[in-house]
Amino acid sequence: MASGCRGGCEAPPSTSDTSWRRVLWIALVINAGMFAVEIIAGVAAQSAALKADALDFLGDSANYAISLGVAGLALRWRARAALLKGASLLVLGLWVLGSTVWMALAGTLPQAETMGVIGVMALIANLACAVMLWRHRDGDANRRSVWICSRNDAIGNIAVVAAAVGVFGTGTGWPDIAVAAILAGLGVSGGWQIVRQARGELREVAQSMTAPSAIKPT
Repeated sequence: MASGCRGGCEAPPSTSDTSWRRVLWIALVINAGMFAVEIIAGVAAQSAALKADALDFLGDSANYAISLGVAGLALRWRARAALLKGASLLVLGLWVLGSTVWMALAGTLPQAETMGVIGVMALIANLACAVMLWRHRDGDANRRSVWICSRNDAIGNIAVVAAAVGVFGTGTGWPDIAVAAILAGLGVSGGWQIVRQARGELREVAQSMTAPSAIKPT
């Protein structure tokens, strides 16, 4: 980084190009569509896991939109966007935990068949996004946050399908509750990882701003 640079004026990463933007747009459309499908199915099936996964799709859609907005900008702005995304992921995870506790106390029994079908659809959608984003998984906190979200989604969808099998086999809603709690834990963990890296990058930018641009002659 050049000395005297204000606000992180280093060259943007090579992945902030047409290919990177195209992948984000495709992922944005897929996630927005799956949010609509899962939230409707989650309410109809009374499934905490499907609703938790639907909210995750909504959060990812917002994350991809933010990433598109800051792609190619200086590190300071990319780190700030990542910090916002990480914080929102933390809040979402905590909200899902609270919602899961409420549904556990209510003792609702979800529809296993609907959970299974929608869970498989969501898994296919997230695997497609994860494959597209694999080559962009390294780099600054903003890019890494996109990969973490896609990775967590794929893991979560496998858990949703497993929960559907569990609900069908046991005749209780506890597998659904357990998976919703796991999804919330993934959200909290991923959010903290993003926040930690983004804060580190912001510290680097702050240090570069306070460093003397040159040694003045006496």
